Formats: sequence, structure tokens, C-alpha cells
Amino acid sequence: MAKFTRYYKRKIGLPSGSLIHLGEKKVERTRIKVIDFSEEYCLHKELLNVEDCRPYKESETTTWINIDGLHDVRVIEKAGKIFDIHSLVLEDILHTGQRPKIEDFEDYVFLVLHMISYDEKQGAVQEEQLSVILGENYVLSFQEKPGDVFNLLRDRIIKGKSRIRGKKADYLAYALLDAVVDNYFQVLDQIEQKLEKIDDELFSDSSPETFQKISGLKKEMILLRKSTWPLREIVNAITKNEFEVIDESNQVYYRDVYDHIIHVIDILETFRDMIAAMHDTYMNYVNNRMNEIMKVLTVIATIFIPLTFIAGIYGMNFRYMPELEWQWGYFGVLGFMGLLFTGMVLYFRRKNWF
Repeated sequence: MAKFTRYYKRKIGLPSGSLIHLGEKKVERTRIKVIDFSEEYCLHKELLNVEDCRPYKESETTTWINIDGLHDVRVIEKAGKIFDIHSLVLEDILHTGQRPKIEDFEDYVFLVLHMISYDEKQGAVQEEQLSVILGENYVLSFQEKPGDVFNLLRDRIIKGKSRIRGKKADYLAYALLDAVVDNYFQVLDQIEQKLEKIDDELFSDSSPETFQKISGLKKEMILLRKSTWPLREIVNAITKNEFEVIDESNQVYYRDVYDHIIHVIDILETFRDMIAAMHDTYMNYVNNRMNEIMKVLTVIATIFIPLTFIAGIYGMNFRYMPELEWQWGYFGVLGFMGLLFTGMVLYFRRKNWF
């Protein structure tokens, strides 16, 4: 969020609909891939120029155009002109860090999603903005970088092993949404494994590193909640509202996605409670350990207070102190101090104070 805020400063003072990329440049060259298909036909290729998208706007087949890389504003602007996309929609596509949302423009529906993945090398959750425009016979998807959760979906379309080939663009949009949500479960599985490892560390060797891992998980939960809760509102709006480009017969599939999202949210809430419990357990462990240390130091101080008092009295060196002239005075005082020390130690042990 801090990074997005830094990027957002570049837009201050510009009029609404100004096309400027806000975010990190994650790819050197913008790539455009198209899958055009019907029940008996399928074409999969990469386009060299955004102008090559124009024939697919009025095509009788179903077309999925995916654009990787948002830094080239000219490509996004040209695509918007070809498909008559509102400038405010293009602005939202270029402003990474948007809250998931849905907007109806009658001729098309605009969705913003967060595509979540788990980076094995960094051991952390990664987030990417996915913008989707659903038209009558086309779906446009805009990603920040190559690599997504749609590889299985592409294979099913190309190989003709899915009912998508006989469906329209609204079903394709459902399939994209379903793939994004299903991938949440894979990320949650990775987080669950991390939770189990941290839980073992918590009761075996609680260290500052363990606390840092717990704090990292709390941040990941915040990120996932920001992605999933608005997504629930989006899908719920699709199932309850009438959008011109979404056939009523396909709303049953969106309701299934809604159920999956509710399941994801339930798991997130469970993980959130577990992480909070781990945080409390760690803090209690640290506090108890500090209390044990303070108890030992207090016992030691309590034992030595009377001994110090006695030593202080006989360290005053007054000339007429009776014990100073006694032959066995030194050994008598040491013996008395030794008995006092032993008696206090036995008393504290009997009380189980150490």
C-alpha cells in the first residue's frame, strides 16, 4: 500500500480519465495473446500489434484477449478505442492497487480482481491486479506481468475438453473468476503449512525469528482479506443483478463461485484466529520467561538484603563496638550470616518460589 501511495502522487492535479500508469513496471514488453473459439473452431496466437484486435470486436465467435504489461499506456489506450471502453475504466486498469469492484456499462461489465499466488522462494504471498472487461462476445483481461492461474483453462479451451467451447463470453468470464478463486485455496494450503511449522516452533524454541514469522502471517492475512471480502460483493452483485452481457442461465455458475468465496473467507477467519492465538501465546511465553527471571533476581536480592545489613553494621568501625574486641567475633558473624542464608534458601524452596 505504501508503494502504491508513492506512485499515486504522480496523478495529483491531473483531470479524471488521464491515462498514466501507476505501479511497478514488471515486464519489458507488452504482450497480447488471443484465443478465438467456437464449438468447432479454436485459434490461439500472439498478436504483434494491438490494432490486430479490431476484427475480434464484432466476431461471431467468442474471443479472449489477454494483455500482459500495463506500463505501455499507448497499447491500453488503443485497445480502449477499439472496444469503446470508457476512459475512466482505462484509468482504473492502469492504476494498480485498485480495490476489487464491478461496474456495469450496459455494453460491457468491468471487473477488478486481485490474483493471489505464493512465492516459494520468498515464502510469501504475492498479489497482482487483474482487470477484466466482459463484452457481448469477448473478454479482455489485463495483467501486470506474464504468468497467471489460467494455464489449465487455456489448455481446456484449446484442446476442446470443456463446455466453454460451446458457451459465450459470460461463461468464459465465470471460468476466469473461478480459476482465480480456486487458486486462493492453493495459497491457503501453503499458509496452513506455515502455520503448522510456526506452531511447532512456538512450543519448542520461541525466538524473535518466530515472532517475525507470526507478524509476517498477520500481514498476509490482511492482504488476503482485502482481496476476498470485496470479491464476495462482486459475485453477489452478479447473482442478484441483471447485467445485459450475462445470461441468466449462467448465474448458477456464479453462485457456485460465491459459495467458494464464502468458504475461503471462513478459512481466512479461522487462520486469523489461529495467528492471533499464536501471537498471544508468544507474548505470554515472553512475559512468563521475564517473570521467572525477575523472580530469581528478587529471591537473590531478598537473601542478600539482611546479609548486606549485617555487613553494613560491622563495617561502620566504631571504636567501642563490643564485638570488635571479641576473639571469635569475625567467625561468629560469618556463621550467623551463613545460617541466615541457609534458612532463607530452605524457606524459599519450601514455598516453591524457585
